[in-house]
Amino acid sequence: MKIDETLLQRLEKLSFLQIPDDSRSQMMEQMSEIVSFVDNLTELDTNGINPTFSMENSATVLREDVGNVDGTINDSIISHSPYATDHFFIVPKIIE
Repeated sequence: MKIDETLLQRLEKLSFLQIPDDSRSQMMEQMSEIVSFVDNLTELDTNGINPTFSMENSATVLREDVGNVDGTINDSIISHSPYATDHFFIVPKIIE
């Protein structure tokens, strides 16, 4: 798949990024190479392979799900916010 200017503009809009004019052609070339590399994976024969196959033989290590009971993590996070009250972030209204 070739990344063209139209697709690059759409990706910019979706990602909220702006690519400088002097590096647009290099970015399109690099993205095209990445997509071509990933596209090679479609040629792999995966018939007969369990979709949940893993190279790891051990199970996922589980841990007890325990919340932060003393609240110190929450206070630390909220302290970095310019606007917060009652342990909640205050953000501008975006939906009318």
